[in-house]
Amino acid sequence: MTPTLAAMRVLVVEDEAPMAASLKRGLEAEGFAVDVAADGEEGLWLAREQEYDAIVLDVMLPKINGYVVCRTLREEENWTPVVMLTAKDGELDEAEGLDTGADDFVTKPFSFVVLIARLRAVMRRRGATAAVVLTAGDLRLDATEGRAWRGDVLLDLTSREFAILEYFLTRPGEIVAKSDVLSHVWDFAFEGSPNIVEVYVSSLRKKIDTPFERSSLETVRGAGYRLARDGG
Repeated sequence: MTPTLAAMRVLVVEDEAPMAASLKRGLEAEGFAVDVAADGEEGLWLAREQEYDAIVLDVMLPKINGYVVCRTLREEENWTPVVMLTAKDGELDEAEGLDTGADDFVTKPFSFVVLIARLRAVMRRRGATAAVVLTAGDLRLDATEGRAWRGDVLLDLTSREFAILEYFLTRPGEIVAKSDVLSHVWDFAFEGSPNIVEVYVSSLRKKIDTPFERSSLETVRGAGYRLARDGG
């Protein structure tokens, strides 16, 4: 069962005191229990010591930056959903954040309503897939462990590639529109170019198909994508 917002415990890692205080007040008003860390070192310690439902993580932090905090947690198999905050802009910065294992990315200045929506979205995605193993032929994905395999080979997927593969594996054999991938994996508040889906699908193919001489993930011209039921 996905935790309700009232039950959610959130860690905010933000070094700008006014921003941290504003986030704490706003999240608590929405029913969250909130802990605040003022630097990456403290944030990493709290994330290791306490169990959180989500982490709001600034990128530019003293001592340890947000990218390193997130990457370290994922390497330690801590899969708490992470929404990254940054003052930067552009898809390359987003990709860098997501490649460390973040679940979503919000650029400052942001709407508080959007942040709440992103937190809800990452919680829905994590909660809905708990304890589920999805398969298509010898393609296998364990959402609980955050791992995927082609046969016995563990696939080295970024957080976003993992989410896209997971979405395709829930609809094997079906044509999935690019817009559906975008709305499910990036959520409705994403404001970048929809062509980013093509970039990530191409990258995913290079990991699940090319090394194994397979062609499981097909582009259906003018319609979207289709993952073969038998895994290609």
